[in-house]
Parts: sequence; structure tokens; C-alpha cells
Amino acid sequence: MDFGIKNRLSRIFNPKTGKTVMLAVDHGYFQGPTTGLRDMKNVIPLVPYADSLFVTRGVLRNCIDPKTDTSICLRVSGGPSILGELTNEDITTSMEEAIRLNASGVGMSIFVGAPNEDRTIANLGRLVNEAERYGMPVLAITAVGKDMARDARYLGLACRIAAEIGAHFVKTYYCDDFHKVVEGCPVPVVIAGGKKIPETDALQMTEDAIKAGASGVDMGRNIFQSDNPVGMIKAVRAIVHKGASAKEALEIYKKR
Repeated sequence: MDFGIKNRLSRIFNPKTGKTVMLAVDHGYFQGPTTGLRDMKNVIPLVPYADSLFVTRGVLRNCIDPKTDTSICLRVSGGPSILGELTNEDITTSMEEAIRLNASGVGMSIFVGAPNEDRTIANLGRLVNEAERYGMPVLAITAVGKDMARDARYLGLACRIAAEIGAHFVKTYYCDDFHKVVEGCPVPVVIAGGKKIPETDALQMTEDAIKAGASGVDMGRNIFQSDNPVGMIKAVRAIVHKGASAKEALEIYKKR
């Protein structure tokens, strides 16, 4: 792995802990103005508490302060909306654009076991080929279709494929026996927050994932749809970077 990739990864993963709290606010690329992101001004207070912001170029250009110290991981795949076939994604943003926007990484979804599996995995390979020419790390997101089980066998398969194709880190869902997913993946694994769940459950999931070997989170709805978003991202940070328990983190979340 060359200097450029390592340097950019050090802006996404805190060098002191080797872990990351990524804030995912890319949902609008297929969901439109979803709850919590209808007005992107709601995201601004959260940005300083994230190690990296996972975002589309449109929102980055129009809604994020260029003076931010938070690193950017740029969503570069898309195409279909929630009205169409979500697995029919393609690469939508060029590497030159990612560099112009000073991204520290780029990310795209793959759909293992779903329609268009082969095309999305081939797209990942092409993205890695292009990204490595510029020293740009690639995040592969193991998207899960509605008919696929979120279990260690399936998620382990998807994460390993992503790493084998060349992804530098992988985002996937937490599941039972999550340590098996991490053990079978030779690159760092971060967990997706998924749909909004009670704060106590989201914090417990974070604690369990970190204990099982996750290198952090890329969490969105469980932060920006919380009734105390700043408190929630602070609580997640405490677990990821300080080893706090879910119970201790809940007290942080409750503070206004």
C-alpha cells in the first residue's frame, strides 16, 4: 500500500485508536429528502464530531463548509432510486472529481447474491484500478437486498469478495458471530447503522461490534434521526475511541 493511500486512510481512521466514526449522510442519492436530511443544515452541528463524512458530491459542494477539518469519503455509485431496482447501480462520479473535492476516500455499493451482482463487483474492480493510480482508498459497501439474510455466512462472503477485489476497507451490517466476518476479511471492517432503532440498541450494537473486532462505524440514521443527534454521535465516539460501554455512552447521549 503506497504512501498516498496510507496518508488518506489516516484521515479516515484515527491514528491514535486505529478506528473511525464515519457519519453517513448519503441517503438522499436514492431516497431523496429523507427524515433528518430534509434540511441539510441539521447535519452541520454533527460534522465536527465525525472522523469522516460519507457524502455525495452534490451535498458536499452545496451544504458542507469547505473549511471543515473532517475528512471526506465520497459516495461515487448510484443510478436507481427507491422506485427502481436498487442493485442496478453504476459508478457516477469520476476520480478526478473526487480529487478536486479533496476526498480522503471513495465508496460504492456491491450487491452480492442479488441481481446485477456481477456488474457491481466488476465496477468495484474498475474503481480500485483507477483509484490506486491516484493513491485513493476505496470503501466497498456490502448492500443487502430484502431477501438476503444478514448472517455471518452471507456477510462474511460479501466482505471477503470486496477485499479480494481490492477494497481497502469494507462497510457491512452487524450480525450474530460478527467476529467471524472480521476474521475472514483481511481489510478493516466498519459497521453500518442501518434503519433507526432505539438509542440503547444502537449503542449496544456499537459496543458489541467493536468488541468483535470492527474498526468503527459508518452510521447515519441512528445519529441524525435521533432526538439528540449531537449527544448520540458523542456517545458513539466514546464507545469507538475510548472503549466506553453502551451503558456509559447512554449517559453521554442523554446530556443536552
